[in-house]
Amino acid sequence: MGRNGDSNHFPGCIPFIDRKPRLGKMVAVPILFLIALCQTASAATLEAKVEGDAVVVTIDGKHFTSYKFSAEQKYPYFWPVNGPASGESVTTETSEPYPHHHSLFFGCDRVNGGNYWQEANDRGQILSQGPKVLEAAGEGVAFTDTCLWKQPGKDPIIRDVRRVDVSAPSETLRIIDFAITLEPLTDVRIEKTNHSLFSARVMPELSVESGGTLVNAEGKTTEKGTWGVESAWCDYYGMRNGATEGVAILQHPENRWFPAKWFTRDYGFFSPTPMYWPKGEYTDLPKGETLTLRYRVVVHSGDTEAADIPRIFAQYE
Repeated sequence: MGRNGDSNHFPGCIPFIDRKPRLGKMVAVPILFLIALCQTASAATLEAKVEGDAVVVTIDGKHFTSYKFSAEQKYPYFWPVNGPASGESVTTETSEPYPHHHSLFFGCDRVNGGNYWQEANDRGQILSQGPKVLEAAGEGVAFTDTCLWKQPGKDPIIRDVRRVDVSAPSETLRIIDFAITLEPLTDVRIEKTNHSLFSARVMPELSVESGGTLVNAEGKTTEKGTWGVESAWCDYYGMRNGATEGVAILQHPENRWFPAKWFTRDYGFFSPTPMYWPKGEYTDLPKGETLTLRYRVVVHSGDTEAADIPRIFAQYE
């Protein structure tokens, strides 16, 4: 049964108009063709559920990513982030150099004297209060999480509320939309730091050092061409076991500091990092003044052109 009770309407396809044929058997051909067309164009089915200390997201029954939120971690992060072709993670949970870069994450150093970026936990953690799944299954899934930024034995200095929406618009694309609202619970000062905000670390075999490609919206490449440069997005991709895959980070145009300058490394790290280029010597976030930042992560097969990252950014609303 289609929408509005119309049994001749298949969701996502052109409606079939049942004109009376001269010969009854002739109607079977277009119906079978239509059913085949709809099956080919059918959307992927996503599911999200809390399993232990992770929100596990699957696409057509296959593991895509997990949002890990254990209280033992420095901060919540996504790992793995599996590519659509290989089924293997395009990001690394921990690698040298700088093993504290955990895959796909949000954090910051030098916040009111605390460190919410590097191990160990005694100088600060971003602690999940427990994610809540909003949309558990369908063409997309969504969940929220409230986190507290605090040092052991002290009151939290920031509360953040984050929402994550995951979709799979095609067989070659997976999208994570990440929105975070920061609420300072006291006056917050962030000193100049390159360790700040939304970041990703790709697998070593996809890095520039291993023959991969790092490119920004202006077409500049490698660490040399993208470091310290304002750009709406950057894409990092490479070839592994015969398949080209990558991950792009897009900044939302309404973000404060858009387009932020990027801190990039040929070994596989990239992040839009406004705190390293503040207006003045530091960045202040007054108590109670909320700040919302949004990012879109595109996990893709092929290179930047094949994934059409510019078009995806143009449609980012």
